Order: sequence, then C-alpha cells, then structure tokens
Amino acid sequence: MRILTPLLLCLATTTLFAHEGHDEHAGMTMTKGPELGATAAIDAKGRLWVADAADGHVRLRHSDDFGRTLSAPANVNAVAEPIYAEGENRPKIAFGPKGEIYVSWSQPRAKPWTGFVRFVRSTDGGVHFSTPITVHHDRAEITHRFDAMAVDGQGRIVMAWIDKRDLEAATAKGKPYLGAAIYTSVSSDGGASFSEERKLADETCECCRIALALTPQGEVAAFYRSIFGDNIRDHAYAVLHADGRPLEPQRATFDDWHIAGCPHHGPGLAIGDDGVRHAVWYESRTRPTIHYGQLEPGKPPAHAQVMAVAGANHADVAVSGKQVWVVWNQIGIQGSSLMLRESRDGGLSFDDVRPIANSGGAVGSPQLLLWQGRAFVAWNTAAGFRLVPTEAL
Repeated sequence: MRILTPLLLCLATTTLFAHEGHDEHAGMTMTKGPELGATAAIDAKGRLWVADAADGHVRLRHSDDFGRTLSAPANVNAVAEPIYAEGENRPKIAFGPKGEIYVSWSQPRAKPWTGFVRFVRSTDGGVHFSTPITVHHDRAEITHRFDAMAVDGQGRIVMAWIDKRDLEAATAKGKPYLGAAIYTSVSSDGGASFSEERKLADETCECCRIALALTPQGEVAAFYRSIFGDNIRDHAYAVLHADGRPLEPQRATFDDWHIAGCPHHGPGLAIGDDGVRHAVWYESRTRPTIHYGQLEPGKPPAHAQVMAVAGANHADVAVSGKQVWVVWNQIGIQGSSLMLRESRDGGLSFDDVRPIANSGGAVGSPQLLLWQGRAFVAWNTAAGFRLVPTEAL
C-alpha cells in the first residue's frame, strides 16, 4: 500500500486535474482554467442537447445535425445565480417519457465548498422552463453538490448528490468522520416536487462525480468513489430503488488506493441489456491508471484490464450489444488528445488505443453518447463544443 505525501499528491493531482479548482481536504490549490463542465444528451428524436453555464445561467443549446451547428443558447434560469460548472460538478440534462427536458446543477452558497442542488423542467421542448427549485429539504449551508440525475423506466426522476450533514453532525459531537455522505431523492410527478431525501452511504469521497446508469429492469444504479477503512478510496455500487426499498451499497473495486484527499476523478458506468455492469475508474496507488472491469459487487471486478496509464484522465464508458467503448483525455506536451479503445466481444478484449481528436487548449471531461448503435463523444474544449464520432480517424 502506497501513501502519497501531500507534496506528491498535490503535484500528481495538479498535473491531471488542472481545471477542477480547489480541493478542500487535500489542501491543494490547482490552476484555475476556464469552466468547461458541460453535459450532452441525445433525445428520442435524435436531437442533440448541450447544457453548460455562462454568466450565472445554465444554458441549453441544441443541434439537429449531430453537433455541426448549434442553436443560440437559451437560459434555463431566468434569474442569474452562482453555478458550479467544473468537470466533476457540471450541469446535467435528462429527458422524461413524454419528451420533458430536465436540467439540474449545483449552486454555490456563501460559505466555501457549500451548495444546493437545483432543478428545472420544460414540458414544451425547451421553449419555457419552470422556476428553479431546490431538490433537498435540508437547507443547511453545507455541501449538497456534485448532483447526478437519471430517469428510471417508470419515468421517475432519481437524483443523487454528495452531502455533508453527517460530517457536520459528527464534528459537532467530536466524532471522526471521513469525507461526506451520498443522499438521494426521487420525483414521481415529473419534477414538480421531490421526496424527502434518504442516505445511500456514509464516508464517501467528497468531490468525485457519481456515475448513474439504468439496469435492464429500469432502475437507476450508482457507481461512486467511497472510503473504506483509513482513507482507502475505492468504489461502491448500489441500485437506487425509487420505491422505498432499502439501499444496499457494496464495495465494487479493490485497488486499495490510500489517499487522504479527493482526487477529483469520478468513475463511469454503463449497463448492457444483458445486465453486465461495464465500469471505468481511476486510481494511482503505484502509477496513474484508468481501469476497465465488469462489476460484481462485493467481489473484485471481472475481466479487469488497464486501459491507460500516465497522462490519462477522466474516462467514460458506453455499451451497445457486444460493442463497448472507453474514452478518456490524454495530456501531452502539445495539449490534450481524446483517446478511444473499443471492444467487440463484450469487454473481454479491447483494440489498441487510438486518438480521435486533439485540442491545444483546455478541455472538459469526455462523455459517451449512443444513437442507433453508434457512439459519439461529447467534448467541450476552450475552442468550443465538439461531438466526435468514434469512427473518426
């Protein structure tokens, strides 16, 4: 087991996560670049939507030619407010069963590293949006941030976020508590209201995004960085039952990375129609590594493989039938490259690495999107948003 010193941790994290801001627990100040946090999605009609933030507004753009041209941005919140728009903590977009558009984001509060999870909806194709609401009932000025959103098979909106109410309670009693908790909430009325939040897990990583994916049964599953023992920052998996059944997280990776701080590097999750849970994640116990594996909660992942090492960061994964795609950013001396590996046998083996796009400036985290069996990568760069087909040379 390797423990990084604060200096080595700062240097390693600064190199890989130069656009993530400040880590409140590792004591590191990282170079602040442009806020390129954006989320994209393709609706049932093939229209691409992109959610990002500018000038105190979450904004939406759409494209009917797969990103070659984008519409003028439309603000979803009429009144400007602070908005987190970093790679790990960016605005989200999802669609309801009747074409509703749902948008969420984390709103900074006055105190450092605090926030509220915010939500709006449109029932007319993005022409009008509701007044933003705060998802959680707890209104303490603490961390409610790093929101994740998905719509389950019954049309319910499932939200999850990182929350520090339990850390605050433990600190007030003089008790130890590592990291933060994850809480969830569900809307069964199309986002008009959200249920009382309930806790998924204690002592999870405080700044790594939560990956959500639908199971074949239409439920929402979560894959997230948790804390085991004395700052072992591996990952856990749980199904976020929207019907009130108990939430039962299980450890899902076993790299034993001991790190006393958040690496700002959440995982990716895609679940096939056959129920196979394809996952990618980052750890740096001996060297910076992006892993792929098929989750078997409670046991080490099956078919675990190293996808990339030094300079690789912020991976995502998608699956369609036996086709599996893994993408990530690769930092080099001339900027960043968008890298791809493909599997045609359900993740048992992968083709060699190949670059499919390059940028000489800052880039956001890549996101894989599927449309009619094809895979595209949403890639926000300092030069503008790009939708990169995985067939690109």
